[in-house]
Amino acid sequence: MVAARILRALAKKPDLVLGLATGSTPIKVYERMVRAHRNGIDFSRVRTFNLDEYLGLPADHPQSYRYFMRKHLFDGVNVPDDNIHFPPTDGSDLTKRCGEFEQKIRDCGGIDIQLLGIGRNGHIGFNEPTSSLASRTRIKTLTERTLEDNARFYGPDETQPEVAVTMGIATILDARSILLQSFGTAKANAVHAAIEGPISSFWPASALQYHANTTFYVDEESAARLTMREYYRRVQRAEADSEARGLM
Repeated sequence: MVAARILRALAKKPDLVLGLATGSTPIKVYERMVRAHRNGIDFSRVRTFNLDEYLGLPADHPQSYRYFMRKHLFDGVNVPDDNIHFPPTDGSDLTKRCGEFEQKIRDCGGIDIQLLGIGRNGHIGFNEPTSSLASRTRIKTLTERTLEDNARFYGPDETQPEVAVTMGIATILDARSILLQSFGTAKANAVHAAIEGPISSFWPASALQYHANTTFYVDEESAARLTMREYYRRVQRAEADSEARGLM
């Protein structure tokens, strides 16, 4: 469903601006986009901005998000290299260059569709608990829980990065449309807090309640703690019916 929404938007706007996420959650979306390109869909005018990247990992490191995106998406579609943007992690004066990254988003007219996953602690991007809800792209130290969750990707002799650069929560909320995917019981508390809890910097994804066009795509396990599951199913059916009738 997520890939279908992106492809429908691309058909209407060939120079679509996408905010992209990494990790296992969006891989199926990227596979669908690659298949679409093989079937003739043109991505040559698409502009992309990735949510985050580790500090201290070169672009060719298997755990860098630049490597991930090449492997799972960019090597399989025709987005020009000049249209691909990552938060700055190399060189000096990163604070200034984070501001330039934000300016590039504005210069493109803003992000049309922002893809998100969610961490067990409710982080979106690498906006960890206690992140300012007004935050912009910046350097962020990762929490112990995030480091534990990502440790499986590193060998015993590898040094795991503890700092990253991430879009801020306010940057994410600027997107016209936000699509968040979540799978598995480990995310159930975070999904519940994001959708039904109070808005709090301790659960950064709860800030998405401020956004008028956010859609959560969750499986039964991730939705296990939601108290209004039956209502959400009714909403989903009603929206599907309205879309089929051309009302949306």
